[in-house]
Formats: sequence, C-alpha cells, structure tokens
Amino acid sequence: MTELPEAEGPEPRKRVLFLFSDTGGGHRSATEAMIEALELEFPGRFDARMVDFFRDYYPSPLKYAPEIYPPISKVPHAWGFSFKVSDGKGRTRAVNALAYPYLRRAAQRLVKENPADLIVSVHPLVNTTLMRAMRRSPRPYLTVVTDLVSTHAFWYDRRADLVVVATDEAKAKAVEYGIPEGNLRVIGLPVAERFTHPPVDRDEWRDRMGWRRDLPVILLVGGGDGMGPLKRVAKAINEARLNATLVVICGRNAELKAELEQVDWHLPVHLYGFTTEMPQFMAAADMLVTKAGPGTISEAFISRLPLVLYARLPGQEDGNVTYVEQLRAGVWAPRPREVVDALRRWVDNPVARQEAAEASSRAAKPDAARRIARLIADQFGISD
Repeated sequence: MTELPEAEGPEPRKRVLFLFSDTGGGHRSATEAMIEALELEFPGRFDARMVDFFRDYYPSPLKYAPEIYPPISKVPHAWGFSFKVSDGKGRTRAVNALAYPYLRRAAQRLVKENPADLIVSVHPLVNTTLMRAMRRSPRPYLTVVTDLVSTHAFWYDRRADLVVVATDEAKAKAVEYGIPEGNLRVIGLPVAERFTHPPVDRDEWRDRMGWRRDLPVILLVGGGDGMGPLKRVAKAINEARLNATLVVICGRNAELKAELEQVDWHLPVHLYGFTTEMPQFMAAADMLVTKAGPGTISEAFISRLPLVLYARLPGQEDGNVTYVEQLRAGVWAPRPREVVDALRRWVDNPVARQEAAEASSRAAKPDAARRIARLIADQFGISD
C-alpha cells in the first residue's frame, strides 16, 4: 500500500519588527498604518510587533526621550539649531561612532529579545546603531522615512536593504547622503485606512455635531497635545468675524479647551478635546489650520483640504512649508493676522478655495501604507 504524503500545515506567519518611538505622534501613527495595511493586504500572513526602542531598551537618559520630546519641541529655535548642527554625513557618522559603545548592549539585547524575519524602522535615531549591532544578519532591514521633505542624515544608512521616502525631494536628499537609487522607493507617508474611506456622510456628520450646513468650516488643530500658538490663532479668527464655522481640536490640552470655552465668540464655534475621529472631522471641513507636521499634511491631502500652516519645527519641517506652497495646496501664515487673511480669501472666494482643495487632492498618496505592505511582502515572495 502506497503511503500518502503528509498534508502540509499552514505556512508560518512572517514576523515583522517595527522600531518606533513616541517622540512625536507621527512615528506611532505611521507604524500602525503599515501594520493595518499588512493585515488588509495579506490577512493572517504576518505577525507584527512594535517596539519603542528608546523607552524599552535604551539606557538613561535616552529612555526618557518620549517624555523629553514635548518640552524640547516647544523651544523651536533650540530644536532647529540641534537639527542643523547635527545634519550631514560626516557629523552623523561621528555622532554614531561616539554613541555606539554606549548603546551597543541595548541594541544587541533588542535584537536578541525580538526575533524577526524582517525589521522596519520609522525613526532616524535607531538605524545605524541597530544595523551595526546586527552585523551580518540576513534579515532584511527597511527604513520608512516619516518626514516629508527636510530629512535628516540620521535617517540614512547604506546597509538598509530598502529606504522608503515620501517625496522626490526626500529621495534627492537620500541620494546625497549615500543611499543607492536602486535601494530607494518614493511611495508616500503611510496613513491609516480610515482617512482614505472616512465612514461619514458630510452633511450627516455636520448635523450630528451641530455644525451649520450653510457655512464653510474652518478646522483648527494643534496635534494630539494641542501644541503651538493655537489659542492666539483661534482668538484672531474670532475677532475677524469670518462668515464661517470654527471647529477647534484642543487635543489633550484641557487647560486650553477651558480657556477657549470662556471666550465671547462672534462666530459659530465648536470645541473638542482629544479625538480618534479626525478622519470624520477632516472629511466634513472645508479648510485646515495646523502646524506643518508631515502626518497631518498627508492626511489633509487625502481629505482634499486647503492648508494654512501657522507653525513649524525649524529644520525638520521647513521643507514641508515650501512643499505645500509650491503645490498651491496651502499657505504659510506664521502670524495670527496672516492666518486670518488667508482664511478670509477662501471664505469669501469659494472658487479659490476649490482650486486649493483640488491642488491638495492631487498631492495625496492614499495608497502609501498598502504599497509599503506589498513591498514588505515582496521580501518573502508573498503575493496577494
């Protein structure tokens, strides 16, 4: 009697380790978008693990980087100086060489305790250290750059198998810093699926939230922590008495929300704290006032929103402002009165507002997360 071959079991799930840190919201949200896209594109084929390398592995004082970041980022001139003074191939090489003896054991422990078939980094300050600790490991290493344009040299290490960037401008920077063009992919910034298909009807959302249907909606945000000169901007919009509805997302800044609740408002105003429904807010708005963070800009493009950028981190976000302006998708307005002037043009001229919205839409890359997921799968010869 001929024995039948044993039935093969299911193919083992591939393990993907994502390295990020909560130094700014963009690293976590980009990581979560890629993990979501992996499951959507290849259900049940991957096991994804997120590790905050600063908090979970690095020694003091670096382990407190997520707590240190917010107050440092509120001193923009100091931030810009540190960004520029450390940028460049020679300077980053020197910093990495000095730091490695201090970080070597932590990096080796991270690799040992997190076995993976592939590593994806979304943070500039881990790449060289970890790849050096891995030595000649056969595991593929992908860097997904989560800055749009002004990308720091710390992002780039020639040992990475692939480097994903969001724009052609970032690609040029990567080539300048030594990444072979064959190892580069211009894909975009990974954004959560819910921004590409917001589960909301525009008018139904406005009715639910009590917003008037007959007025354009200005959405004013300052990130999850309500950072930036948001209060001064909100008050300037109020004093201008624009013929619009103002929606303010204060984030986790309860003090700011309480202060704004005491203002004598001269236009319809709706104030909110931290929300997980930003896709719905963006889908129902007509224009966005925000700082020049790469994630928010990418989400606004997908949501067809004209942008008024009122704050930026020097160095790191300078290029974002230029990028948005060159696309004609928005304007740079660092003073409250300039914010008001920009908004007034769009409130009073729906045609101009529509032109900016169309420019914003043309810049959108809503499939970036899914394309990166397919790129990851390609490393294992997996196809959908």
